[in-house]
Amino acid sequence: MKIAGTSKLLLTCAVGALAAALIWPETVDSWFPGWGSRAQSIRSHLPFVASSTPPKTSPEGAAAHAASGGRGQQAGPSRPTANVRVETALRGPMEVRIEAVGTVQPISSVAIRSRIDAQIDSILVGDGAAVNAGDILVKLDSRQVEAQIKQAQATLARDQTVLEQADRDVKRYAELVSKQTGTQVNLDNAKTAVAAARAAIMGDEAQVENLKVQLSWYTIKAPITGRVSTFNQKAGNIIRSGDSTATGTLTTIVQTTPIYVAFSVPQRLLPDLRTAISSTDSNVVVTPQGTSASAKGKIAVIDNAIDAATGTLTVRAVFENPKEILWSGQLCAVRVGLRTEADTVSIPREAVQVGQSGNYVYVVENGTARVRPIELGRSQEGRDVVTSGLKGGETIVVDGALTLMNGSKVETRSAEAKKGAS
Repeated sequence: MKIAGTSKLLLTCAVGALAAALIWPETVDSWFPGWGSRAQSIRSHLPFVASSTPPKTSPEGAAAHAASGGRGQQAGPSRPTANVRVETALRGPMEVRIEAVGTVQPISSVAIRSRIDAQIDSILVGDGAAVNAGDILVKLDSRQVEAQIKQAQATLARDQTVLEQADRDVKRYAELVSKQTGTQVNLDNAKTAVAAARAAIMGDEAQVENLKVQLSWYTIKAPITGRVSTFNQKAGNIIRSGDSTATGTLTTIVQTTPIYVAFSVPQRLLPDLRTAISSTDSNVVVTPQGTSASAKGKIAVIDNAIDAATGTLTVRAVFENPKEILWSGQLCAVRVGLRTEADTVSIPREAVQVGQSGNYVYVVENGTARVRPIELGRSQEGRDVVTSGLKGGETIVVDGALTLMNGSKVETRSAEAKKGAS
């Protein structure tokens, strides 16, 4: 038992001595020469111990250490080489884009109703059919108004005959008066009859024209080009004028070409949008949900007021939509290209690391990863725009940065190599 107790005591002392050597290698080396270097060698293989007491660095190294949030210290000489994926910081023209969710809206939508009370005689287009402006949609029973037109035309013919007789009387009385065998009163009465007959004819012609207009109401035509909905009434049903209910609406025509996509953006983008609406560089690309097909258009209308409750502005883009990719009421992913900036440095978003002093990246130079503090602008399509810290063309780490310290030796692989492996 005494021997076992002595063994435990020796083991405890050995563990304590090893811990002291790891924590205070310089002190141990002063007591036991050579032990300190061995302790530092062991420390380089223990990341959680090495990170607790960083070695002395130059002012430049201290700045890099602070930028990396305490992770960017000099790697020990025995630290294994890290395998990382790298990409090149790109520099060149880059489009300024905004993204939103939009809704397809028709430029024009017309509810088709009857202007008179009548029975539906026939429907000439099918439910959901595409129609052009002027196409006949519905014919109503027009026999009654056609008979009224014939009656008005007969009245017109009678009054025209009366006018002919009155003209003959005027000529005869004028001849008699010139020969002094007739009275002036008879001539004046004949002229009055002519004027009355002409007035009657004008009224008859107006009546005929009025009835012809009413007759046109019995043939319902498409006022715009678009696509009809289902017909709420079928042939044989009676429809009423002034009926604004669902049953009073025969169908609805929605314009499909061209068509709007409406979306909301923050009010801070108003100046950019006002510039883009008159620029040839701007464009709008929408992709309907559930499809991979896209349509390209342009900004057409900016709403005249900002929604005070949400601080957003409604914008409408117009699309020709010849293949009817966009459908009224459809939700779309909207991408607006406002302008193109000629000289921009951008990097993949996953390359950016965050430290206590801000953002930084690892730049690979001669097989060594160095911390580089950076400042960022906007983010777009998985890439961050770098406003300072990079000039473009640098090789930066995009995968494996968590295993690095400032000065770590690295083996690199490109993004293309990763794609090929996958």
